[in-house]
Amino acid sequence: MHAAEPAARPSLAEGLAHLPVGVFATVMGSAGLTLATERMAQMLPALGPLALLLLALTGLLYLGLLGLYAFKLANHAKEVAAEWRHPVRIAFFPAITIGLLLVATALAPHLPRLAEPLWLLGSLAHLAAMLAVVTTWIEAQHYEPPHLNPAWFIPAVGNVLVPIAGVPLGWVELSWFFLGVGLLFWLVLLTLVFNRLVFHQPMPARLLPTLCILIAPPAVSFLAWVKLTGEVGAFGRILYAAALLFFLLLLIRAPKLVRLPWALSFWAYSFPLAALTIATSVAAERLGQPLLLALSWVLYLLLVALIGALAWRTVKGALAGELLRPEG
Repeated sequence: MHAAEPAARPSLAEGLAHLPVGVFATVMGSAGLTLATERMAQMLPALGPLALLLLALTGLLYLGLLGLYAFKLANHAKEVAAEWRHPVRIAFFPAITIGLLLVATALAPHLPRLAEPLWLLGSLAHLAAMLAVVTTWIEAQHYEPPHLNPAWFIPAVGNVLVPIAGVPLGWVELSWFFLGVGLLFWLVLLTLVFNRLVFHQPMPARLLPTLCILIAPPAVSFLAWVKLTGEVGAFGRILYAAALLFFLLLLIRAPKLVRLPWALSFWAYSFPLAALTIATSVAAERLGQPLLLALSWVLYLLLVALIGALAWRTVKGALAGELLRPEG
């Protein structure tokens, strides 16, 4: 008797049916590292070439993933619709528009004339994506408390990102609008998420990395607040304190989180850490705190190591076809 032949590996075109929209979290992480490097290059100019290289790589990553997901939409529309109906995956659709916003934000100091239309497109597209997601949340009949997780912050985080490039580009009033909307949804979702974490069953292991997303809204809001007001102020201090508190809460749980089985959701560690790194550097400069300056460099080195590890594991998984397999 002949041994059964192994099943043929699906072609790339077939495998793209299973490409998760959550893959755009890699763009958020890469862009976060780019922005953090641009910030640290202001203190250490030797990092300037690295920041430009990271910007180019992030732009290529975004365009590549956008093309692949557009192919999925054109050829596997049912699978895309299924992701939209999924109570967890739907929150990652605005990561597509956030990716564009982040690329435009990183590009703004270098090529503002190119960055401005990209930023405006990203802002308006994100507003549309957020409205679509929130409308679906309100109208959906199949959502239950266990479906709620910190990934639901992603639509709100995108709003508070807008002022970071919007203010230097001259769109001040529009930036205030997006910050107000983002803060409103952050406070509402923060209450709901803590209710879910405290009073309902624990989250599945593959979603536990999304707890790190708790850091991002106050950290990015702090940066947006400083851009809009020109100072830290009392409210800025509160926002930064909230970001630092969530980081400390996650640091306590770090031994458990690092032992989790690998999943694409590990990229949820990246952008929040980048946001906290930049916020800490800005706070150190504005408040004249050497301790915060030292902390910003520690966080930056941790971010570099984290992104390097995530990139290596993701490339390894992509080559093995892990990203194009249906979820079990």
